[in-house]
Amino acid sequence: MAAAAGETPVGDGAPPPGALYSFGALWPELNQGLTYTDTFRCADADAATTLIEFYSTKYKSSAPLPGWIKRIRNGQITVDGEVVTDPDVTLGDGSKLVYHRFPWQEPFAPYLLEVLYEDDDMVALNKPSGLQVLPKGLFQQRTVLAQLQLKDWKMASSCRSKRKDVQSHPVPVHRLGRGTSGLLLCAKTKIAKVQLASYFAEGAINAAKKRDKSEFSEERKISKFYRALVTGILDDDEVVVTQPIGLVHYPGVAEGLYAACSSGKPAMSKVCVLERLAHQNHTLVQVEIHSGRPHQIRIHLAYIGHPLVDDPLYGIGGHPKFVEPESTGTDSSFASDGGYERPLQPVPGDCGYHLHAHWLVLCHPTTNKMVKITAPLPQILQTREERRATAEQIGG
Repeated sequence: MAAAAGETPVGDGAPPPGALYSFGALWPELNQGLTYTDTFRCADADAATTLIEFYSTKYKSSAPLPGWIKRIRNGQITVDGEVVTDPDVTLGDGSKLVYHRFPWQEPFAPYLLEVLYEDDDMVALNKPSGLQVLPKGLFQQRTVLAQLQLKDWKMASSCRSKRKDVQSHPVPVHRLGRGTSGLLLCAKTKIAKVQLASYFAEGAINAAKKRDKSEFSEERKISKFYRALVTGILDDDEVVVTQPIGLVHYPGVAEGLYAACSSGKPAMSKVCVLERLAHQNHTLVQVEIHSGRPHQIRIHLAYIGHPLVDDPLYGIGGHPKFVEPESTGTDSSFASDGGYERPLQPVPGDCGYHLHAHWLVLCHPTTNKMVKITAPLPQILQTREERRATAEQIGG
């Protein structure tokens, strides 16, 4: 398969065996900034609301009071199209407010993506650890989605004329944590997007039912398998974890942190031991998941007493290792852009752990044929036998 312009074909210095080609554009030094738009509605006609009262109340989790004052005085907010630098200006009902967040340099993130599978309906990528899938927080441009948008996706004209639902670029249909590497499915058409999304939703619905180990073998539209390196030695060769996952309060994460929570949503993971590394007190495991709750594997393995090796956030029990008092988000402490300083304690996007979306089997969204796609394993997540086979393959 010939690679298009801007792509790296398989060969010297190219993707590992199993990849068709790689693509990616270098990140610019600064992103393009962001704009947030609001329409002010006065609930009480007799009560006046100032600009600073509006932002410091509605967006308290974005910045402390002095931070919002700084943003206003910097000329970052317009009211009905006019820059307003007076924090105490009174807002009128129906006023259109726009906050302009200045461009900033995002933290380091890899940019190259390997294509493992591609047809007219979908594409499967090998995502590197450290790259976020969708924009959030500090990462608004350095994401998988941005690279998908930057690439020129070519399709045969005959297919384009027949397929009216073709999208301008593929879109991810599920997520992987920023520190998680491996297989990421993206849809090229609207039909494929709906169908693939329904497969993932079906898994979450099934996880809500009372199931036993035998029901993991039931035929499903998609089955996902991960590799992970965990602390400690698992006694049982196979463990099914059904601990619910929900949001808990966590300093520095405004919307809350996902953790083991009895009132959370149902989740199900099947853990199988591949190799016990007694000399390191580690265990190499395969994890099959039905549901796809945020950070599910990290939480479930920690819940059973075996957190991922070097996971900075989740400890035994499936809860955060550190819960400090909210001392980093005081009104006297704010970053150069007016927002809160980064929390001292670990946050969900921090990397370091060893988790890889290894392979999946799915029912193709249009042909209904079963397709298996595999993402090559990092060496640290290979068994001794797999490392031996890889060495022999490289050695010829």
